Amino acid sequence: MARHLLGILILFFSLGVAVPPLVRAAPPTAKGVYQPLPKPGTRVPIDTDYYFTYGFGKQPKIGTSIMRVEIFTRDGNRDTSFTVKGDADMPSMRGAHAAGDKNFALSAKGVYLLPVRLVMPGDWEIRFTFVKKGKTVLRGAYLFDL
Repeated sequence: MARHLLGILILFFSLGVAVPPLVRAAPPTAKGVYQPLPKPGTRVPIDTDYYFTYGFGKQPKIGTSIMRVEIFTRDGNRDTSFTVKGDADMPSMRGAHAAGDKNFALSAKGVYLLPVRLVMPGDWEIRFTFVKKGKTVLRGAYLFDL
């Protein structure tokens, strides 16, 4: 059996044919997959122990608007142990107006804040990434029209 397999491998290599993998590849990761978020102000579960709410401080308009994120334990106590990152872009012009992942700043009141530059009317998307102890625990996207 081993001789037969060796003979087949030599044949494949001599013909310049790639050898099919003998082991299965790992399943693809969910990196870059953002789940759609419900409307702002809704409690969104991060996991079984935490949830967050989000929304603009004021109605967004062309210029700079502030996105707010507040994280709570399931008991309703504010939590500031996460790193929250955000990126705003126009899905129809992906990359043209993207600022790249920026860390939300943490206010003295424990609110995560991110200035978002909205440069023109149209459909916008804000992508959120929640990181706890160095591991990404949630990715979510909020779509809105300006």
